[in-house]
Amino acid sequence: MARTQTAMKKMNPIQKNEGPSLPVLDPRAAGVDVGSEKMFVSIGGGPPRVFETFTRGLHALKDWLVEEGVRTVAMEATGVYWLPLYGILEAAQIRVLVVNGAHVRNLPGRKTDTADCQWIATLHAHGMLRSGFVPEADIRRLRDYQRLRDDHIEMAAAHVQHMQKALERMNVKVHDVLSQITGVSGQRVVRAILGGERDPERLADLCDVQVLRRKREPLVESLRGTWVPEHLFALRQAVAAWDFYQGQIQECDQQIEAVLRAMAGTPPPEGEPPPGKPTASKKAGVNAHHIEGLKDLLVRTLGGKDPTVLPSLTHYTLTQLIAEVGTDLSRWPTEKHFTAWLGLAPGCRQSGKSRRRESRGLGKAGRIFCIAARSIARSTHLALGGFYRRLRALRGGQVAVMATARKVAVLFYRLMTRGLAYAEVGIQCYEEQYRKQQIRKTLRAAKRLGLTVLQPHSPQPAG
Repeated sequence: MARTQTAMKKMNPIQKNEGPSLPVLDPRAAGVDVGSEKMFVSIGGGPPRVFETFTRGLHALKDWLVEEGVRTVAMEATGVYWLPLYGILEAAQIRVLVVNGAHVRNLPGRKTDTADCQWIATLHAHGMLRSGFVPEADIRRLRDYQRLRDDHIEMAAAHVQHMQKALERMNVKVHDVLSQITGVSGQRVVRAILGGERDPERLADLCDVQVLRRKREPLVESLRGTWVPEHLFALRQAVAAWDFYQGQIQECDQQIEAVLRAMAGTPPPEGEPPPGKPTASKKAGVNAHHIEGLKDLLVRTLGGKDPTVLPSLTHYTLTQLIAEVGTDLSRWPTEKHFTAWLGLAPGCRQSGKSRRRESRGLGKAGRIFCIAARSIARSTHLALGGFYRRLRALRGGQVAVMATARKVAVLFYRLMTRGLAYAEVGIQCYEEQYRKQQIRKTLRAAKRLGLTVLQPHSPQPAG
C-alpha cells in the first residue's frame, strides 16, 4: 500500500502537467466588435469598453488605444460600419486587421457584443487571425467613385426600359428596329417625338445614313404610333431621368480622372514616348469612361504595364479591376491565391477522410473577369474562344465561363507581377495543340489496355 501511494506521489507531477498552450504573441492586441450605434473594444481579451459611433466617440476610442500602447487592432468586416473607424486608426498608424466573420465565430450561447470583442482580442493576441484584403487609400477612393458610377449606370438602364415601355404603349416600335434606343439615331428620334414631330418619314430622316440604307422601310413603319398624352408624359420623364444619370456618370468620370492623375504622377516630357509598348486601341463600349488620355493614365499608373493586350480586357474593364484589386498584386503569393480570392477556384472542405467541394462565392472583381469571359465566348479567332466552346460542350456554359475567367485572371496576374508578354496563338494553333493532346492521351490509353493503334497510311497513287 505504501508503495502504491509513493508511486502515485511520483506520478502527480506528470499528471499535473498541462497540455501545450498557445503562446501570446501580443498581449496588447485589441479586438473591436463593430456596430451601427456602439463599438465594443477589448485589449488582450480583458474587460471591454464601449464607445459611441459618432465621430467624437471614434476619436476617443483611438486616443484610448494609443494611451494603452495598442499597436494592432482586429475587427470584423460588418457592412460599411467599420470604414470610418478604419480610416481613423489608419491615420494614427495603428495596424488594423479586417477579418472574415466566419473566422471569429464564438461558441454557441456566448454571442454577445461584449463576449465577441473579448473573443476577437483573444484570438488576435494569439496570432490566430488573418486580415482580408483592404487596398490603400488611393485605391479605396477610386473604388468608391467607380462603384458609384456603376450604380448610376444600373439606375439609368431602368429608365431606358421606361422609355421602351412608353413607346410600346404608343405602339411605336423604333426600339425593335434600332439596336439601341440610347444611341445617336435613337435619341434624335425620341427627342424629336417629344418636340412634337409626328411624321414618320421626317423622323426616319433623323437617323444615320447607314441605318437608312439598310432599314429605312421597317424604320418608317415602326414610327407610326398612337400619340397618347399620358404615355408622352411618361416618355418625357424617362428621358429626363436618363439625362440626369448621364450627368451623374460624367461627374464621376471627372473624379476618377483626378484620382488616376494623382496616382499616375508627373507625365513624361513632350516628345518622350509613354512607358510600355504601343498597342492597338480596342473599341470602347457604351458605358466606357469619357476621360481624355485614359490609356496613358492607366499605363503610367501601372508602371508601364498594359493589361489591355490580353483578350477581352478594355480600358473600361482595366479601370474597374484597378479599383477592386489595386496596382500591387504581390499581396497574393501565387496565382492560385489570387484566383481563389476572386472566387474563380472551387473551395474544398475536408474532415478526416471526407472531402467535398464548396462554392467560394464571386466577388466584384471575379464578376468582372466573368464578364470578360463572356465576350471571349463570342470570338471566332481567339484561342481562349476555342477553349470556352470545347468546355461548354463538355460541362455546360456556366462552368465554361468560370474556367475561361480563371484563365484570363491568371494571365492578368502574371502580367501584373512578372510582366510576362502575351502572344495570341489563334484558334487554329489552339485546335492543333488540342488534337495532338488528344492523340497522346489515346495512345497512352491504348498502351495501358494492351492495344495497338495503327496510323492510317496515305493512299498510293494509281498505276
